[in-house]
Amino acid sequence: MTVRVAVADDHPVVRDGLRAVLATTSTMDLVAEATTGWEAVRAAVVEKPDVLVMDLRMPDLDGVSATAEIARTAPDVAVLVLSMFDDDESVFAAMRAGARGYLVKGASKTEIVRAITAVAAGEAIFGPGVARRVLRYFAAPPKPAEPAFPELSVREREVLDLIATGMSNTAIATRLSLSVKTVGNHTSAIFGKLQVAGRAEAIIRARNAGLGNPPAPPDPR
Repeated sequence: MTVRVAVADDHPVVRDGLRAVLATTSTMDLVAEATTGWEAVRAAVVEKPDVLVMDLRMPDLDGVSATAEIARTAPDVAVLVLSMFDDDESVFAAMRAGARGYLVKGASKTEIVRAITAVAAGEAIFGPGVARRVLRYFAAPPKPAEPAFPELSVREREVLDLIATGMSNTAIATRLSLSVKTVGNHTSAIFGKLQVAGRAEAIIRARNAGLGNPPAPPDPR
């Protein structure tokens, strides 16, 4: 069976390298290339590849957010991260977003082909260094839970939680008994601290962190 592959990376040299790798195997076809996060999402939805190889640092929508959006809109597409970053935050953010594999750039042709084949078959696969991090994480004793986005104030987290439910600034102001201007100031501060481009990206980040759950309806009894 031929594995249909899409590649998302804003660096032409990386795309050229992956194109060359895929051209050497008769079991894989390159069906799409993307240079931004939203292009990656579009390629996943339109082309429906078996595997999408994703860089994390992408223009307009970062790779983690793009992976989460693909998991939502094209869940049958397996995302394999290929990144120069192997720190814990990057690895676990990608896993939480729905990535099924994680390789560090510099992986050999054999490793890349094996990883694409594995995630296409429904397996999870990690490069050696990343695998050690994953195993160390699960072997370590659990740490006390920290609030999501500790860089935000309590009020900012409260506002972000309501943003993640889809509420407008006006509705948030009514809920929290604040002025719309104050909510707007909090929103601008949140976007700046989270380094997101706008409301849509903030919602994705917040929902990935478990925020935005609507309140339970009142008990009719």
